[in-house]
Order: sequence, then C-alpha cells, then structure tokens
Amino acid sequence: MSPPPPPLGRARKRDAQLFDSALCDSELVDVRTKFTQGRWSAARSLLVATGDDWDRRGHRVVVLAETPAATAWAREWLLAEPESADAATLLACAAVVTALRGKGAPEAAENACRRAAALLPADPTPWLGLLLLSRAFGNEEDFSRHFDQVRARHREHHHAHHLMVARLAERAPGSGHDPLHEVYDFAAWAAEESPADSPLAVLPVVAHAERYRVLAATQGHAPGAAAAHWSGRRARQVLRSAFDWWLEWEREDHPRNRVDLNFLAHAKLCEGRPAEAAALFHRIGSHATRAPWSYPDRDPHQAFLAARNAALGTA
Repeated sequence: MSPPPPPLGRARKRDAQLFDSALCDSELVDVRTKFTQGRWSAARSLLVATGDDWDRRGHRVVVLAETPAATAWAREWLLAEPESADAATLLACAAVVTALRGKGAPEAAENACRRAAALLPADPTPWLGLLLLSRAFGNEEDFSRHFDQVRARHREHHHAHHLMVARLAERAPGSGHDPLHEVYDFAAWAAEESPADSPLAVLPVVAHAERYRVLAATQGHAPGAAAAHWSGRRARQVLRSAFDWWLEWEREDHPRNRVDLNFLAHAKLCEGRPAEAAALFHRIGSHATRAPWSYPDRDPHQAFLAARNAALGTA
C-alpha cells in the first residue's frame, strides 16, 4: 500500500520554498540568513571554503548579492579588509543586482566589477557580473566580449553559458522554427567541447526552451505550435541525449544542477513523456526555478505545480 499524502499544511510549507535562488545549497541558505543580519564573517568563511570552484563561487556570490542590504554589508566587509577580493566581488555583484532592479547606475556596477576583477584575475565571477549587466544594458559586442572573458577563466561556466543561450535565442525571431538557428549550433558545440560528465550536456535542451520563449512572444500561441517545437527531429534527439546523460551521470554535486533538471523536466512534459518527467520531478523536489516554467508568459508557480501534479499523477 502506498503511503498517505502529506498533510496539506506541510505541502503548502514546502511549496512556499519554491524559486529560492539558493537551490539545494544548504550551507549557502544558512550563511545567507546570517549575512542578511549583517554577520558578514559567515559569508567570508563560506567564500574562502569555496575556493576556485568557480561555478559554486559564482552561484554563491550572486545569491548573497541578491539579499537585502547586501551592498551595505559587503561595503562594511571591504572597509575591514580593503584587499579582500571576496568582499570586492560580492560588493560588485550587489551593485549589479541593484542596477538590474533599476535602483543603481550600470556604470557604477561595471566599475565595481572591474575593480574586483583586478584583485583576483583568475576569477570569472566579476566577469559574470559584467555579463549580467551587458545582458540587460549592453550591446552584442560587449556581451560576447564578457562571455569570452568568463570562458577564458572557466571553460564550462554554467551560468554564463545559460546567459549566452538566452541571448542567442533572441536573434532572428522572425525566422520561426528554424532547426539551423545559431542558438542550436552554439549549444551543441558547447556540449561537445565539454567533458562527458559536464552539465553543459543539457545546454541543447535549454536552447530549445529559450527559443520557444522567443517564438511564443513574437508569433503568438498558435494551436499546436508548442507540440511542433518539441516534436521535431532535432528536439527529439537532444532530449534523448540529455535524458541519457542524466541517467548516466546525474551531477548532484553541481551547485546549479536543479536548473538543468527543471529545464529537462519541462522539456519532457512538452515532448509528451510524463513518466520521464516524473523521475526528474522527484529529484527536483521543492527546488523549482522560474525559467522555464514562466515560458512563454505564464505564472511560474502555478505552471510548476500543475506540471508536477500532471507528471506525478496527483492532479
């Protein structure tokens, strides 16, 4: 006999945790709470322990930078330790987040990122900050240059590749469901250039989701358009390859692996394979991400819960 469902209150509490940008990093969640209270020494210790795990460092810095008063606490830390690359990088990313929220000057954020980059030249994180800025405010040349700077320091940088795919998907929106669109070529190239266990193996799936976002926004929601987008030969190929990669490698150790699982679960449902999506939802747990559940213009909370219920048969 299967176990009874959890009490409604527990389910609501669990669902309230959806879309936490910290994802499954429990250390980060604990440190973020302390940092929000002004206890920046915990953030200091966390970033020292993170070392040159660049994907994890970028993830943790960006999440901490999103907290209330991040700028004030990072500035206090930098005053105490003027030569700290960690403090300068966190302050720079906090300035980026402030600019993206429309509450700060992009130029000031850019200058802060460049100061941080000079303190630790090997670190791609300040360049990730510049990439986020140029995604919102810069031109194609700036964006490509900043991406190259990130990749020169960490060839498999997860967040940077996702940003590049999102940007490329927005090119030539009028070309429709073109299987030769450059976003697909870029994603395939990045996956092929990476080691066998790299999460970038899922990047071609991300490319299909990002392209669907663009096409739905520019061409409307024609009946059957979504099904056609996910049922083409190329889509079927990349979905099978990505799911097979997950079955073989399942990189639970990667700090942003829940991002990949959300994209893959979304794609499997769009493909019409709820059983495979169900396996992914079990791994996702409560760690949903706004993208791609918000695509093309949906409420991500409602879309995620509806998709999970449909896959797990609990609708």
